[in-house]
Amino acid sequence: MLNLSPPKAVSNLFSSSFHLNDLKTEILSGLTVALALVPEAVAFSFVAGVHPLVGLYAAFMVGLITAVFGGRPGVISGATGALAVVMVALVAQHGVEYLFAAVVLMGLMQVVAGALRLGKFMRLVPHPVMLGFVNGLAIVIFLAQLSQFKTVNAAGEKVWMSAMPMSVMIGLVLLTMGIIWMTPKLTKAIPAPLVGIGVVAALVIVFKIDVPRVGDLASIKGGLPSFHIPVVPLSLETLKIIFPYSLVFAGIGLIESLLTLNLVGEMKGERGGSTKECLAQGAANIVTGFFGGMGGCAMIGQSMINVKSGGRTRIAGISAALFLLMFILFASGLIEQIPLAALVGVMFMVVIGTFAWQSLTIVGQIPKTDLFVIVLVTGVTVYKDLALAVIVGVIVSALAYAWNNAKRISATKEDVDENTKIYKIQGPLFFGSIEGFSEIFDPKGDPNLVIVDFMESRVVDQSALQAIETLAVKYQVQDKTLRLKHLSKDCHRLLNRAGQLMIDSDDDPVYEIAVNYDIKTGVFGAGH
Repeated sequence: MLNLSPPKAVSNLFSSSFHLNDLKTEILSGLTVALALVPEAVAFSFVAGVHPLVGLYAAFMVGLITAVFGGRPGVISGATGALAVVMVALVAQHGVEYLFAAVVLMGLMQVVAGALRLGKFMRLVPHPVMLGFVNGLAIVIFLAQLSQFKTVNAAGEKVWMSAMPMSVMIGLVLLTMGIIWMTPKLTKAIPAPLVGIGVVAALVIVFKIDVPRVGDLASIKGGLPSFHIPVVPLSLETLKIIFPYSLVFAGIGLIESLLTLNLVGEMKGERGGSTKECLAQGAANIVTGFFGGMGGCAMIGQSMINVKSGGRTRIAGISAALFLLMFILFASGLIEQIPLAALVGVMFMVVIGTFAWQSLTIVGQIPKTDLFVIVLVTGVTVYKDLALAVIVGVIVSALAYAWNNAKRISATKEDVDENTKIYKIQGPLFFGSIEGFSEIFDPKGDPNLVIVDFMESRVVDQSALQAIETLAVKYQVQDKTLRLKHLSKDCHRLLNRAGQLMIDSDDDPVYEIAVNYDIKTGVFGAGH
C-alpha cells in the first residue's frame, strides 16, 4: 500500500527540541523563498505561454503538497523553467486546456514511478554527472536573470538598458549581494536574503528610484484557485496528443526533483526519500492540473535559498506556499513594488553557492573521462535541458566504465607439465571483454589439457557464457580437453557442457549472473 501520510517529522515538529526561535527562522525562510518564487513563476508562465496566475497557482499547490508529503524537508517545489520550455509547444498548438490535461497525466505517471520505486535508480547517477548538473543549473539560473537587465523599446523589442538605468540596476544588485554576504557576520536572527530584499526594497520605495519592479512583469493579484476539469475531448486522439508531452514532463520533473533531493540531502546529511518524493510530486501535479496550474517540480535555486536561510523542516516549505497565496489574495500591491534588482541579487548569490567551484580545481586530478562528463552534462543542461543532460551523462559514464572493464581482462599462464596448462583469468568477463578473453587462448598451440581458473574473474552476462561455450568448442575441434575451475554454482547450472567442463571445488565463488540463460535452448529465463 502506498504511504502518502506526512512523515514523522511533522508529528514531531513541535517536540522539546524545536524552539520558538527555530519556528521564527523557518517562517522567515519561507517568506524569503516566497518572495523569490514570485518573479520566477511569472517569468516561467510567460515562457510557457500561459497567464501568470497559472504559474503562481502551480507554485502554491505543488509547493504546499510536496512540502507536506515530500521526501525531504527543505526541498522547495514550484513552476520551473525546465518544464516551461517544453510546455510552450503544447500550449501554442493545442491551448492551455490540453496543458492542464497533460499535467494531470504527468502526475499519474509520477505516482506510478513512485509505486514502482523507480526513484532508487538515481543512485546510478555518477558524481561527475552531479557536478555537471549543478554547474549547468547554476549557469541556467544566471542566464535567466539577465533578462531583467533588458527593457522594451518603442518597436516592442527587448533590448539592453541604457547606461544610467543599467548602472543603477547593477548597483542595486551588488548592494543586495553585499548585504546578503555581510548579514550572517552581524546576525543570524533573520535570513540574509530577506534582509537584502527588505533593505533594497525600502531604499527604492523611499527614494522613488526608477528601476524595474515585480509589478512591471505582470499583476499577481488573483483569487483562490478553483476546481476545473480540463476542457478537452475524452478520446484516444486527445491521449495521443498529450501522452508524449506528459511522459517528457514526468521524466524532467522527477529527474530534477530527485537530483535536488540528493543535493539538499548532502547539505543536511540525510539520505533516502526518493520514493516518497516521486509520490508527492505526482499527487501535487494531479491536483495542480485540476486547479488550473501549469505543474512543477523541485527547484534547486529556491531550495538552496531555503536551506541557506535556515529552513530545515517542513514548516519552511509550507510557509513559502502559504505566503505565496497571501501575496496573490491580499498583498499583490505591496509585492509588486519590490525591485527586481533585489531578487536578481538573491539569485546571483544562489548561483555562487550552487556552482561546484571545486570542479575547476580538480581538472588535473581526475580521469579525463570524468572531466569530459562534467563538461558534457554542463553544456547539455545549458543548451538543451536537464533530463537529456543527465541521461547523456549516465550513458557516457556507463560506456566509459564498460570500456575500462573490457580492457581489464587478462590472464597469467602456468605450464604444469608438457600436457597441462593453466590460464588464471583476471578481470570481469562480460559482453565488452569477450573479444579480449578469446584472444588470450591458443587452442592449436596449447597442450592436451587446459584448465581455465576464474577465481579472480567473474562471469557477468549471457555473452560471457556464450564466449566460454565457444572456447570449449574450439578446443574440442582440436581434440583437446578444456576444464573450468572456480566458477559459481549458477554458471555450473547454466553452462550446457557443465558435466564435461567443470572442476568442482569447495572454494567455488557464490554469485548469480545477471541473466538466467539456457545455452542449449537459447532461451532467457527469470532474471536473478
